[in-house]
Amino acid sequence: MNSTDPVAFWDDLYAARPAAGDPRPNSTLVDLTADLPPGLALDLGCGSGGDSLWLARRGWQVTAVDISAVATQRLADRAQSLGLGERLTAQSHDLRDSFPSGCFDLVSAHYLHTPFDLDRASVLRTAAHALHPGGRLLVVDHGSTAPWSWNQDPDAHFPSPQEVAAELDLDPAQWAVARAESPRRVATGPGGRTAEVIDHVLLLRRAA
Repeated sequence: MNSTDPVAFWDDLYAARPAAGDPRPNSTLVDLTADLPPGLALDLGCGSGGDSLWLARRGWQVTAVDISAVATQRLADRAQSLGLGERLTAQSHDLRDSFPSGCFDLVSAHYLHTPFDLDRASVLRTAAHALHPGGRLLVVDHGSTAPWSWNQDPDAHFPSPQEVAAELDLDPAQWAVARAESPRRVATGPGGRTAEVIDHVLLLRRAA
C-alpha cells in the first residue's frame, strides 16, 4: 500500500476490500435527517456510499465525493444497478485542491479523517458556505479509538463538537449550532467485532 500519496493510499485501501453489496447508512445521519424534505445533498468522504444511497432512496439528489476513484466508481455502479443513477452523482475530489460545485440543502461529513495533511476546517467552512439558506451541515467525528481504527495513538486528541465549531469561526448570526453532543454507541467493525465508541456530533444550520 502506498503510504505517501493520499490518492494512492485510499485507492489501495478500497481496492483491497470487496465492494460493499448494500452498505449501511450511519445511524446519526438517519436519526437527524429522516424527517427532512428531500433536496440537494453533498456527502463528503462518501466511502462505500451507505449514506449517499440511503439519501437517494429517500428522494434526495446526491453528490457523493471521495478522494478514491475506486470508491466513487463502485458507488456509481451500485447506484446504477439500484436504479438510482439519476439521483446520485459520484465524484472524485482531493479536498486539499478541489471542492464540488453547487449549493446544497444538506452537507454531510461523517468521519472525514485522514492520516495525511488536510486543512479540514477550511473544507468544512467551504461546505458551510455552500449551503442554501436554511440548509444544514452535519459533521460527525470519532470521539474515541475503536479496536480496529487505523489511528491507535493513545495520545490522540479528538476535538469536541464545540472545538470544531469554534475552529470553523462562522458568523453566529448566519450559522447557528443546532446540536453539539457526544453520544456513545456500539459499533461493529471488521469481522463483526463490536465495541462501544463515542461520536462527536455537530449540526449547523444556515439562517433562512
